[in-house]
Amino acid sequence: MQATTNIAALLLSAFLISGAAIGQDDDQWTDLFNGEDTSGWNNPYEWGEVNVVDGEIHLTASKKFFLVTDKKYGDFVFEGEVMIPEGQANSGFMFRCHSEKNKVFGYQAECDGSDRRWSGGLYDESRRGWIWPSIKGRTKEAKFLEHAEESQAYFKKPEVAGALDRNGWNKYRITCQGDSLKIEVNGVVTTEIEDDTDASGFIAIQHHGEKGQTYRFRNLRIKELKPQS
Repeated sequence: MQATTNIAALLLSAFLISGAAIGQDDDQWTDLFNGEDTSGWNNPYEWGEVNVVDGEIHLTASKKFFLVTDKKYGDFVFEGEVMIPEGQANSGFMFRCHSEKNKVFGYQAECDGSDRRWSGGLYDESRRGWIWPSIKGRTKEAKFLEHAEESQAYFKKPEVAGALDRNGWNKYRITCQGDSLKIEVNGVVTTEIEDDTDASGFIAIQHHGEKGQTYRFRNLRIKELKPQS
């Protein structure tokens, strides 16, 4: 009887420690969107409509634009959900990116609504083009074309090609620590690569520019990580 009691006590203790660890982990997250307004975000473009509807950010436009955080981030884990409209559509989450008047450029976790199915790929917006997967004519640096065949084959894997729910919400998770960049779509690892171009920058969400279409975003949060020593 005593042994049974001790085991039960140990299991309870382990459960409480585990629960405390989970709660502590949750406390490390910072919401980037409060569900009510776009405090902490800005639109650097002279166009683009931004609305908050039922706890979601809705972007509408007839030209491509990005909504950008006011704060820059270096090493972090970011999570966000996106729903793209029917028909021709493309979006993404920018990270460690840069913002100027009427221009945002840098790393983007792709959200690809086409039959190509490259969602979760790494695109370098307005700079080097496709990094992973890479493709001749759309990739501007030769070093990335060295893995063109490998990277395109990776996105033909059923679990990767089917990672995006074309008609539903999609959860992206982006992890940046030092030169290591990792993208996950709905729990599927789509990109894991090293690149040292940007050590920090803004987070941004994209409207691709399809006239009259609305792109929806929610549950945007970030956990900052300590820089690697």
